[in-house]
Amino acid sequence: MLHQRRDPPVSALRPPNRPIPSGPRVKDPHRLIAESGADLEGHGLKRTMGLFQLVCFGVGAVVGTGIFVGLSDSVAEAGPAVVLSFVLAAITCVFTAFSFAELGSAIPVSGSSYSFAYATFGERVAFLVGWCLLLEYGVSVSAVAVGWSQYVNELLDSLFGAQLPAALSAGPGDGGLINLPAVMVIMMAAVLLVRGVRESAGATAAMAVLKIGVLALFCAIAFTAFQHGNLTPFVAHGAGGITAGASLAFFSYIGFDAITTAGEEVRNPRRNIPIAIMVCIGLVTLLYCAVALAAIGALGPQDVADKPAALSIVVDQVTGSAVGGAVIAFGAVVAIASVVLAVMYGQTRILMSMSRDGLMPRVFERVSPRTSTPVANTWIVALVFAVLAAFSSLDVVVNLTTIGTLGTMVVVNLAVIVLRRRNPEVRGSFRVPLYPLSPLLGAGFCLYLMYGTGWATWVQFAVFLLVGATIYARYGRSRSRLAAAEPR
Repeated sequence: MLHQRRDPPVSALRPPNRPIPSGPRVKDPHRLIAESGADLEGHGLKRTMGLFQLVCFGVGAVVGTGIFVGLSDSVAEAGPAVVLSFVLAAITCVFTAFSFAELGSAIPVSGSSYSFAYATFGERVAFLVGWCLLLEYGVSVSAVAVGWSQYVNELLDSLFGAQLPAALSAGPGDGGLINLPAVMVIMMAAVLLVRGVRESAGATAAMAVLKIGVLALFCAIAFTAFQHGNLTPFVAHGAGGITAGASLAFFSYIGFDAITTAGEEVRNPRRNIPIAIMVCIGLVTLLYCAVALAAIGALGPQDVADKPAALSIVVDQVTGSAVGGAVIAFGAVVAIASVVLAVMYGQTRILMSMSRDGLMPRVFERVSPRTSTPVANTWIVALVFAVLAAFSSLDVVVNLTTIGTLGTMVVVNLAVIVLRRRNPEVRGSFRVPLYPLSPLLGAGFCLYLMYGTGWATWVQFAVFLLVGATIYARYGRSRSRLAAAEPR
């Protein structure tokens, strides 16, 4: 039997003397916190994640396809200056991470950007943010799974000198029929997620530690063949190349905001969420810059660019043996699998939050009393995105996912300013430094990287938003529980 929650009365959620807001349907932050049980236990979800597990969860959500597969695309755009591209993407993330940390500690609920937008800009904007998060946390899982399939073949080739048939390891766009490894990794992640948060968090932590070790090993090997001449000319493709590289490199950082989706399953979320976000961004940035320098310094940008399994190739050529490449390929298999696990977790929690508000079907909010997880929600997500992964190509959604993620981050940065002005009494353990300059810079950097994705991606994004707005108008607006609670 699945647990059905009962909404508390509106009067119990609203502080005394606080009127119901007029105009856009803005959800009071106090109501969000009370409905979620953010300071207690909410909706059958258990608080089992500590700070270490949360940091590992963030690293697990971030480090994967972007560095193991996408590095070669960024190098093709920026050359050796790809290091600056990673720094530019990191700066964007740092300013935005400040905003996520403040909002995550003040409103520690599982809805992440969607809930923050609901509490500041209102229901329509929140739905569109949630719609973009479906792209970030959902469609990107398919792209990540495709990258996993590529490294599975690389690992099999290194160990046994054979690969899976192209017909069974690639979608039609890549010369195959169906990508079975991509389907397999999504289904394995779903099994872990429905078993419980403790099990999936433990697996994510183990995989995060392993892949950090593998990338550190890569750097140790590649730096033994480092040649300064491979870094010249450093800015080979000009400032435009750095910007284009940063837009692609940003895909390597997507996922750190998933930390805030664990708000209802983290112990002491008001303290642990901000710390985990900052530690995750700092660690990932140092790792990415070191890996990029080591790879280019060892072989040169021309031999790294446009090579999907570039890290394995570097190690093979430096060591003269396939053993090192097999280790890197194994690390990539583990790393990308952990991304699938962590990002699918975030996707299910976003859908659960939207379902609570009546903006998605109620099946997504049901929590199993046996496992304390949204079982039906998880399997629906797994099935839908397994189908996409089976037949899609890795580069089909990268730019669209990036611009959608950057768009939600613009909203999050501005939400900090709106929340402080509208609800100054809602405070967490972390406050954005250099306010309001910091969130404004965060929004500005996000818009700058959005510009770097190109006009074709903007057109796709506009169509995507139009579809989301239509769904809200036809479905979400009339079924909103917030609207039902307002006086007529």
